[in-house]
Amino acid sequence: MDQKQIERINELYHKSQAEGLTPEEKEEQAKLRKDYIETIRRNMRANLNSISIQEKDGSITDLGKKYGGVQSE
Repeated sequence: MDQKQIERINELYHKSQAEGLTPEEKEEQAKLRKDYIETIRRNMRANLNSISIQEKDGSITDLGKKYGGVQSE
């Protein structure tokens, strides 16, 4: 998702508050919001899968490999 799409989401929001949206604009808004949420989820999953913790015994556990289904490299 690029900055232009985020700006369009904001434009549609402000228009909906001020005067309302046409059915086509409501459809566009729903699609843009869905794409935005999907992008956030992908980014969050990537961040969570890159977390490693150090155990008390000193070993390192890669949580992405343990819980996230990330394959070993």
